[in-house]
Amino acid sequence: MPEAPSRRELNKAATRQAIIDSALALLRSNGPGNFTVEDIADAAGISRRTFFNYFGSTEAAIAAVTFGFLDKALQQFRLRPAGEPFLDSARAALAELADPMTVAPLAELYSLGQAYPLLSRSELEAWDHCTGQIITAARERVSGGGVELDELYLRALAGSVISCGKAAMDVWFARCGGSLTPESLSVLRQLLIDSMSLLGSGFARPGTLQAGTPAANSNSTLFADRL
Repeated sequence: MPEAPSRRELNKAATRQAIIDSALALLRSNGPGNFTVEDIADAAGISRRTFFNYFGSTEAAIAAVTFGFLDKALQQFRLRPAGEPFLDSARAALAELADPMTVAPLAELYSLGQAYPLLSRSELEAWDHCTGQIITAARERVSGGGVELDELYLRALAGSVISCGKAAMDVWFARCGGSLTPESLSVLRQLLIDSMSLLGSGFARPGTLQAGTPAANSNSTLFADRL
């Protein structure tokens, strides 16, 4: 079992979260580009210097909303059995995030991005970070197992996962209009899970897989020989 975090680590995590929450609150009230690092620091009750100990810009603090969701999903991913195919693990990790409110910050930031095109820079930064994290997780999965994954494979896998995630967000917004009710967020959570199933099946047409078969349940045969 991992060691419990120290008080110092807990304090740092609390400060980081306070910065993220303050940035998101200012984004809601002011819109993108209408607040500064100093505004975020004042709202979080910290100094400007402390802000830069955690983030390099207002955009980075906003992008951290998406990072937070990914970190939770990756924590669950790393708890999956080492021999389980990558996409099985990815789908199971998302399923473990049973509380639909887990995706609320991610959903809110995405919805704000639809209203404010200026958020595109923060969105790109967040998704790029996610891509790098997925590549790292894939390398960890096979480390020590005598399997070497080439760079093209890693990047194609990570890019496909991110693209499926974005597609799920797009469909959710079209269906639910950015609503942040528990029912709407449950729809988003399930769409994210289903997008991993589509990727694992090699995008077999819906209805062509029989329920209860391994491909229908985990749909990761496409990559099973590699991860």
